[in-house]
Amino acid sequence: MTIALAIVIGAAAGVLAGLFGVGGGILFVPALLMLGLGQHQAEATSLLAIVPVVFVGSWRQNRYGNIRWASVWKLGLGSLVGVVGGGLLAERLNPGSLQRLFGLLVIAIALEMGWRALRDDAASEPPPG
Repeated sequence: MTIALAIVIGAAAGVLAGLFGVGGGILFVPALLMLGLGQHQAEATSLLAIVPVVFVGSWRQNRYGNIRWASVWKLGLGSLVGVVGGGLLAERLNPGSLQRLFGLLVIAIALEMGWRALRDDAASEPPPG
C-alpha cells in the first residue's frame, strides 16, 4: 500500500511541479513527509531522486549541442562546495529547525513566483488611451 501511495503522490507532485514550473523538491519533500520520512531523510531522498533526471537531461541536451562544458566544470565545482557545506549544516540542525527553514524557502519561492506573475501581467497590459 505504501509503495502505491508513494507512486501516486510522486506522480501528482511531478505533474504539479511541471504545471507550476517549480523544482520538484518543493513538492516532493512535503510528499515524503506525508509518507512518514523525517525532514532530513525527505530532503536527502528528494535530492537523490534528481540525479537520474540530471543525467538523462544532460545527455539529451548534449546531443542537441546545448551544453557549455567550460561553464559546467566551473558551476559543478562550485556546486560541490555548496553541497558539502549545506549537508554539513543540515546535519547540525535539528529536524524542527530544518523544517522551518524549508518552510521559509517555500514561502520565498511562492512570493517570488507571485511577484513575477504580477510583473509579467503589468508588462503585458496595453498602454492606456
